[in-house]
Amino acid sequence: MLSFSLMSSMCSTDDDDGSTNNNSQQIAEIESTAQSGAWRITNFNDSGQNETSDFNGYDFTFNADGSLVATIGSNTLTGTWSVTDDSNSSDDSSNDDDIDFNIFFPVSEDNDFEDLNDDWDVVTTTSTRIELIDISGGNGGTDMLTFERN
Repeated sequence: MLSFSLMSSMCSTDDDDGSTNNNSQQIAEIESTAQSGAWRITNFNDSGQNETSDFNGYDFTFNADGSLVATIGSNTLTGTWSVTDDSNSSDDSSNDDDIDFNIFFPVSEDNDFEDLNDDWDVVTTTSTRIELIDISGGNGGTDMLTFERN
């Protein structure tokens, strides 16, 4: 009887922690994927406008220290990135357990890279592709961003 009670409590504990572990595991997998090489932007759609060409030729490297480096030729721009659990999001999704892919470049408002600064929702990730989406709180427009591994 005692062992049955212990097994029941152990199972219920595992079940309670399942969603946290799943998000943590998913976040770790996304981070690992992003750090697996150089990436390029193959789609950037800003509220219906295709602006992919703004980033043609840039290689993006997501480093383990949280730095994000965009390189074209000898020009380099360094920002930051992270993947976080946004379980209390009110700005972008009805899903309470979404995962955010955060990008920030310290640039002026008129710089193309400023358009990438956001807490993007992860749509899908594979070993060669990261698809992100953001629904703007201001104008309700939908932005889409896709990285593909070089």
